[in-house]
Amino acid sequence: MSIHLDGPWLKDEHGRTLILRGVNLGGSSKVPATPNGATYNREGFFEHREVSFVGRPFPLDEADEHFGRLRAWGLTFLRFIVTWEAVEHAGPELYDEAYLDYLEAVVAKAGEHGLSMFIDFHQDVWSRFSGGDGAPGWTFEAAGLDIRSFQATGAAIVHATHGDPFPRMIWPTNGWKLAAATMFTLFFGGDDFAPATLVDGEPIQGYLQRHYLAMARQVAARLARFPHVVGYDVMNEPMPGYIGNRELHCPAGPLSQQERPSPFQSMLLGAGVPQEVELWDSSMRPRRVGARVVNPGGASAWLPGHACVWRQNGVWDRDADGRARLLRPHHFSYVRGRFVEFSRDYWRPFCNRFAAAVREAHPAALAFVEPPFGELGPAWGPDDAPRIVYAPHWYDLITLYTKRYIPGVAVDLTKQGPVFGLGPVRRHFKAELLAHRSHGEERMGAPTLIGEFGIPFDMYNKRAFRSGDFGLPERALARSFQALDDALLGGTLWNYTADNSNARGDLWNDEDLSLFSPDQGRDPSNLNAGGRALRAAVRPYAVATAGEPLHMEFSYRSRRLVYRFRHDPEARAPTELFIPRLQYPLGCRVTVSDGVYELDLEAQRLVYRHGVGRQEHEVRVEPA
Repeated sequence: MSIHLDGPWLKDEHGRTLILRGVNLGGSSKVPATPNGATYNREGFFEHREVSFVGRPFPLDEADEHFGRLRAWGLTFLRFIVTWEAVEHAGPELYDEAYLDYLEAVVAKAGEHGLSMFIDFHQDVWSRFSGGDGAPGWTFEAAGLDIRSFQATGAAIVHATHGDPFPRMIWPTNGWKLAAATMFTLFFGGDDFAPATLVDGEPIQGYLQRHYLAMARQVAARLARFPHVVGYDVMNEPMPGYIGNRELHCPAGPLSQQERPSPFQSMLLGAGVPQEVELWDSSMRPRRVGARVVNPGGASAWLPGHACVWRQNGVWDRDADGRARLLRPHHFSYVRGRFVEFSRDYWRPFCNRFAAAVREAHPAALAFVEPPFGELGPAWGPDDAPRIVYAPHWYDLITLYTKRYIPGVAVDLTKQGPVFGLGPVRRHFKAELLAHRSHGEERMGAPTLIGEFGIPFDMYNKRAFRSGDFGLPERALARSFQALDDALLGGTLWNYTADNSNARGDLWNDEDLSLFSPDQGRDPSNLNAGGRALRAAVRPYAVATAGEPLHMEFSYRSRRLVYRFRHDPEARAPTELFIPRLQYPLGCRVTVSDGVYELDLEAQRLVYRHGVGRQEHEVRVEPA
């Protein structure tokens, strides 16, 4: 399938409007396959150069099973996870050719099953060694940071060194701590904020970006020959680090949990200066719950022979009495006579560099541009890279953070207050998604695809795994899919993890958002085996429309689909809908406003040829 852009829509080679639905593949691709990189496993954790991601998202001999399952579920557009570490873990410019061979082979298999994809260069809070995933360990070494000291100095909360139980949803907190905040600042803004920091004589911003872009070109060069690889996501959930921070004495991060040092405190902790740090709980509403002295032993977060890069660059120093003083409170917010904005001044230029770099190897590629974490995307102009897709993430936040499904409650982050009532919650979710869609169309001149959405399946202390009753996760997931239908948006569900387990989830920070788990059963002859909440996820939808979608609504309880669209006389093929056998095992009844249709339940496809006497058309599908 060829995909091109037409205003706010993605279209195929026949001029039909596409609503793309799929999954992120997969959750455990964040960690090495060999040795076992599950984040709870400390053994071999610091030997970061001696790892392999071959087999992520699954061994090649399992590819037919998993791709066949996704095809049968109608989830045919993949956000395929590749990390910088997977490609270049051994050291700068030492590319893992075995992994690239595997990647090429598994992507080829996806094409054989009729699946399309874009490659997501995934990271969370920079790296596994700062509590997330993404960048290789040697990037910290380039900056002079010692990954073995992050626990003692409060530079990051890492599962392998923290141990169990691991705090729920702690990764946003790590984004504002020393390790990740320093690396993001150096990567995006080292020229402005750390000009004295060099790597072998090269400014560190250029050094880090040069290697990231070269890594992306390596992947693009391998995959450019596949027409079903439509593009590349610049970077998952980019964070600004310290860039734009005007209050270095104040804790940062609206979703921070547990220890919440200010940026200046983080710098001092890394330099071996103990600090009394605020403790916060953001599980329902951010609130201070106490304080704790961190790094009482005076450990350093910096490698021998290296000092704090922020002291080196004049942000702070010690006075004659040896006391630490903040010298430049606006160091990260005011540059060359004006206040900086991360999205405008650093993220947008990098997205342009990325698009140019991957198109050297894959000229036809689309660039999928995410907004910085917690923001809308950058404004895009005629001088910026063409052929972009706006790819924000959207989650039902209360369900995600509390691991509870509360039907009539949501949170409005804009108004910083709750939303009550089934109808108001549905309208609020639709409004949030339409805001993304409007931003993509009006500020970026791009169609919108939701790159991540999903729900935790281990809610209520893994109740569904014990009882076998996935009713609550099903309702929660149906509500998220309903929101995408209401906004007429495509999206890729987070996630499908082939080696998920009820005990350890997606193998990353004890999260469990996988639509599939072998622990729920596995039978290659029954593709639904292992599926979770499938009645919510495997749903009918308009795959390709000969015109403009106007309304799509599916009730997973009544299994009734209503779809309306306005036809486009330029479209050269009929409208196609996915009609899953899972929803209609005894067949279905189809009603159309005009024209004719063909239903093939074996192929799970409805082909509708609208009439010529009217502009707007309707298709209804319900159980026989």
